[in-house]
Amino acid sequence: MIAAVLDAATLEKLISAAVAAPSIHNSQPWHFTLVPRTATLEVRAAPERALPAIDPEGRALYISVGAAVLNLRLAAQDLGWAPEVTLLPDPGDPDLLAAVVLAQPAGAAPAVPARLREAIGQRHSQREPFTDQAVPTAVLTELAEAARAEDAWLYFPDSGERRRLLELTAEAERRSVTDPARSAESRSWIRGPGAAPYGIPPEALGPQDAAGRIPMRDYAGLRPAEHRAPAEFETDPCLAVLATRGDHPQDWLRAGLALEAVLLHATVHGVRATMLHQALEWSALRWEARDPERGPGVVHMLLRLGYGPEGAHTPRLGVSEVLDDGGLADGGQGGA
Repeated sequence: MIAAVLDAATLEKLISAAVAAPSIHNSQPWHFTLVPRTATLEVRAAPERALPAIDPEGRALYISVGAAVLNLRLAAQDLGWAPEVTLLPDPGDPDLLAAVVLAQPAGAAPAVPARLREAIGQRHSQREPFTDQAVPTAVLTELAEAARAEDAWLYFPDSGERRRLLELTAEAERRSVTDPARSAESRSWIRGPGAAPYGIPPEALGPQDAAGRIPMRDYAGLRPAEHRAPAEFETDPCLAVLATRGDHPQDWLRAGLALEAVLLHATVHGVRATMLHQALEWSALRWEARDPERGPGVVHMLLRLGYGPEGAHTPRLGVSEVLDDGGLADGGQGGA
């Protein structure tokens, strides 16, 4: 396969794929810089879109950026490159979270499956009730394999462990709602018509579970008129836990890569996903979320999986808003 020329149109395709990734509160905390002389796309943190109250260590920001790197890597492979991804390439530049080199053509490497490529634009979080239809074991196995390929693991807790994790999530939700700084920060990311293309529009927010089984995030402080009526959710939710062995910034990025891989494979099979992240935002509850029977490990995400309506998409920043000045404008084109 011959790689595309790294011109403006190709760069737009790459960045458009990257920004389709999920991020905490749809904050989209990333910037991209092209270094033409080395055909490298640098992926940087955008501290102006961080969540310091909810995410003081930057864990969720790193996971978000890792998800964007996964999309960028897949898009580059689809365009004919064999991208070389380095996480945290420069210890002296803490905002530089990843570098993706587009210097080598893919050769005879298999192309990205069309359904997986299409899933990048189709995937989005869903906060609506699911049906009681079970996700097939074969699909769950594929999701676990997708996580494993990114040096993480995805497991599916039994009924007792599911109840415990949902109770932890409910406790985290209570803490967040009653914490003034966190509730105000969550509320600030709800964006109405005409707002900037990040954050969550009210129509993308789901209802609360009428039975109280599944603690959906309520974004702490919507005006009563904006609340939707509680609804009946699935009686026995399918939960998946995403974890890594370590707990360092590079592990957080790898968790993001694995998370997006899982979500894309789920999208291919029509499986919707809700990210129940609340308990992971509190250090003590994050520690309690691990399963000691599975040995050491760090939980990064609790996913609710199932079948249901498509739900509303959230907006995305345009390529020009996340691509730093320079790049092609300063260095011409880099062919591969």
